[in-house]
Amino acid sequence: MSETVKPSQTEDDYFAKEDAEKKRKLAHKVQRDMAADEARRLKELHRGHCPGCGQKMHEVNLRGVGVDVCFACNGIFLEAHEIETFQRQINEGRRGVVAAILNWLKPESGQK
Repeated sequence: MSETVKPSQTEDDYFAKEDAEKKRKLAHKVQRDMAADEARRLKELHRGHCPGCGQKMHEVNLRGVGVDVCFACNGIFLEAHEIETFQRQINEGRRGVVAAILNWLKPESGQK
């Protein structure tokens, strides 16, 4: 007669915890991947649309820089590199409406 050797309770607990940890990590990875996919989907869905009213934005040339303008609500969207280009123009002595707008965008840290 052969005797069945039952694993110890400690060994069962160890493998149960290991299995649960693997499943938890997998669930978190799936959740992160789904969140990243959703962020990409929303970015593509909203790309080129006004953040204010949702209408299609159109690129117009302002002082040699293509900026996105919404003709529905008159919103203007400036990307970081566009702001930097305008800032360079101001530093070169070219002033005007753009200089005033950029002055509004400066942090209140006393920057000039």
